[in-house]
Amino acid sequence: MLNLSQKINYQEITLTELQKISALKTPADALATINIPQQTDVDPQRLKNKFSLVLDGVQDPGNMGTIIRTADWFGFTDIICSEDTVDVYNPKVVQATMGSLARVNVRYVNLVEFIKALKMPVLGTLLNGEIIYTTQLGHEGLLVLGNEGNGIRPDIQALITKAVTIPRVGKAESLNVAVAAAVCCSQLVAKTYK
Repeated sequence: MLNLSQKINYQEITLTELQKISALKTPADALATINIPQQTDVDPQRLKNKFSLVLDGVQDPGNMGTIIRTADWFGFTDIICSEDTVDVYNPKVVQATMGSLARVNVRYVNLVEFIKALKMPVLGTLLNGEIIYTTQLGHEGLLVLGNEGNGIRPDIQALITKAVTIPRVGKAESLNVAVAAAVCCSQLVAKTYK
């Protein structure tokens, strides 16, 4: 017997039926159908006294899903996305979140207007920034991560109040945006353990 809430309607099906309705070659043990919630405006008060992630044009569904899962792991409850960021309900994004999508609020906005109106510190991940491990990060703000190929757009860069970087020790050309998000999220919460 399944240990599910009485509020959840479920139907047991065969493995063959599961394989027919799943988009995956090797489907998980369960599938769910949910109503996609209607997007609401971002409440600025909700973002106070904490850090939130801002994604500028992230396109890869796997990266998006991993960033959502990473945010959930580190306790980030809000991700604000540019209007051209990959759709959070793309099946590959949903799968990559491994359930974290249910706990992280993802909203799409005009980033320039949003950041200007918010009046909070804005950290931006740039190659020429201060080393994230040694700089003072404050206690609240937005952390902007850019597009996989182009980084953060110039009009968003102009709104950054502190540029930060993950120092390169080896010879790799760049970091994957989801990996960079994980490193930055870890550093932003590290101060609570000092």
